[in-house]
Amino acid sequence: MADVFIYDALRTPRGRGKAGKGGLANHHPQELLAQTLNHMAERKKLDKNLVDDFSVGCVTQVKEQGACIARVALIAAEWPEEVTGFTINRFCGSGLEAVNSIASKIGAGFSDSGIGGGVESMSRVPMGSDEAMLDGNNMKLRERLFLVPQGISADLIATREGFSRSDVDKFALSSQQKAARAIEGKRFANSLFAVKNDDGSVALATDEHPRADTTLEGLAGLKAAFEQMGGMPVGPNKETLDQLALLRYPDTKKIEHVHTGGNSSGIVDGAAVVLMGSAEWGKKAGLKPRARIRAMATAGAEPVIMLTAPAPASKKALDRAGMKVSDIDLWEINEAFAVVPMQTAKALGIDPDRINVNGGSIALGHPLGATGAILLGTAIDELERSNKSTALITLCIGGGMGIATIIERV
Repeated sequence: MADVFIYDALRTPRGRGKAGKGGLANHHPQELLAQTLNHMAERKKLDKNLVDDFSVGCVTQVKEQGACIARVALIAAEWPEEVTGFTINRFCGSGLEAVNSIASKIGAGFSDSGIGGGVESMSRVPMGSDEAMLDGNNMKLRERLFLVPQGISADLIATREGFSRSDVDKFALSSQQKAARAIEGKRFANSLFAVKNDDGSVALATDEHPRADTTLEGLAGLKAAFEQMGGMPVGPNKETLDQLALLRYPDTKKIEHVHTGGNSSGIVDGAAVVLMGSAEWGKKAGLKPRARIRAMATAGAEPVIMLTAPAPASKKALDRAGMKVSDIDLWEINEAFAVVPMQTAKALGIDPDRINVNGGSIALGHPLGATGAILLGTAIDELERSNKSTALITLCIGGGMGIATIIERV
C-alpha cells in the first residue's frame, strides 16, 4: 500500500441533540456537511476540482439523512459536479470507516485524493428513526440470538470485568475534567469552526455538551439508565432483556446496571471531514501533509456483549504496522460508555495517561456517524500540540465490531 497522507481535518462544534433546542438543531444535516466542506476548502485554498471522491459515515440514513447524504451535501455546498460521494453505515464506526475507505482507494492507487467524514443530526433524526433496531427486526434471527440494546451490553461487560458504579463514575468525571482543561486551553481550536446561520450570524461556535461543574456526588445521584429496560419481558417466552443477554453468559448470574446518562456518551449533532491524498497529489494541490496513515483494521466479537471489539481491532492494526501497544503515544478510544475504554485498556495493557487526554464522548458527545472522523482530527491536533508522533483511534460498533486506525505525525 502506498503512503496515504492526511492534509487536514475539520469539524463543527457538537450541539445538544435535542429537537429545537441545541445550537445546531435548526440546521439540516446536509447543510452541516456543506459548511464543513466549504470551510475546509477556504482555509486550505483547495482547488475542489482536484478532489476525487467524498465518503460520509451516517448511522440513521432516513428522512433528512437519507438520499445518499454525501452526494447531496456536495450539491448543497455547490462543489463541482464532477466530485462524487457515497454514504457508509458501520454504526458508530461509520466516520472512521469513511476515512479508511477513501484511504484504501488512495493507497491502492485507484484514486489520488478524497475526503472522508461523517454527520449525524440526532436532534432532527433521532436514534431509532429507521425503526430497525440492531437486528433489522429479523424475527427468525431473534429465535436463535437476541441482540440486546447496547446499554445492556455495556452493563454486562462491567459486571463480567468487575467494574463498579464508582469505577465508571470516576472515569466519567475524568472525561469531563480533561475536556474542560482542553477547552480552556483552546486545544480544539484548530479543527473547530463556527457554524453560521443563513444571515451570517453564528449559530454555534463551541461544544455544548461538556459540564465542567460535574462532581462525583452528582454522578452518583443519577439513576441507572438501563436497569428498567433490562427488566422488560420481550423474549418469545417472556424473558427479559437481561435474561436474554445472560443466555450467552450463563456463568454470570445477574447484570449489575452501572451506566447512567452521566457516564455514557452524550446525544449531540455534528459533522466532520478529513482531507487525504497521495504525496504527489499534495504537491499538485500545494498542500503540506499533517500525518500519514500507518495501518487500518476491523475486528468482530461476540454480538450480544457487542462492545469488546476495539481491543482485537487495535491489536490487528498494531500487528499490521509492526508496532506494539507501547509504541502508541496517544489513544482515542470512543467513550460510547465508560466501560468501553476501560475494558480496552485492561485488555491491551494501555497506560491510562495516554487515553483520551482531552476527554471523550462522555463529556463532548457522540454524533454517531461523525465521531470517528472527529476523533482522528482530535488526535492529529494533540500530536502536534504535544510534539508526539503516533496515535491510534478506535471505536466499538453495534453488532460486535471494532475499528482502528493508526496515524503518524509528519
